[in-house]
Amino acid sequence: MSGIKMNFKKIWRFIWHDDSLLSWTINVILAFILVKFIIYPGLGLIFQTTHPVVAVVSSSMEHKESFDEWWENSEACYIDYEIIKENFQDYKMKNGFNKGDIIFLKGAKTINQGDIVVFRGNSNNPIIHRIVKIYDSYYQTKGDNYQTNCQSYPQLGETKIEKRNMIGKAFFKIPYLGWVKIAFTELTNIFL
Repeated sequence: MSGIKMNFKKIWRFIWHDDSLLSWTINVILAFILVKFIIYPGLGLIFQTTHPVVAVVSSSMEHKESFDEWWENSEACYIDYEIIKENFQDYKMKNGFNKGDIIFLKGAKTINQGDIVVFRGNSNNPIIHRIVKIYDSYYQTKGDNYQTNCQSYPQLGETKIEKRNMIGKAFFKIPYLGWVKIAFTELTNIFL
């Protein structure tokens, strides 16, 4: 029994106190395993979604100015959806978010106009946009960035989103932390 305890102490010391490259590499691997197979699935169970945390990889939801200036430039984009400034001011994340932000999602039992959702569109990547129209059996979204998204894009699959394609509803953001994922993804794409 004491041999097992001694081996455990040696391994523990190697992982947490050794300054070698091998120790550092093992720490990175253990951190990846912990996040990928324990923390992320645990958050998924808690928040009732397959994607509890997402990194924003596009600028489709950015507001580059104050809310009032943004609305002045965006108002025409929302007339067809019967969304007025007073409604929009009550929406969660009314000031949008930026590429590189981390967004936390929860399962969406009810979805309302103005909610920000992540859904499976026509691409391989999940899309995060705001609900602008609710129909009997599907939803329509669009991005907040009026410079690129004054309309919904059928080619993305955001004009007819069925409930089964909804991944989750946004409820919290952490600015800039998503750049870690974006940088890692872009770096691996260079080498693959």
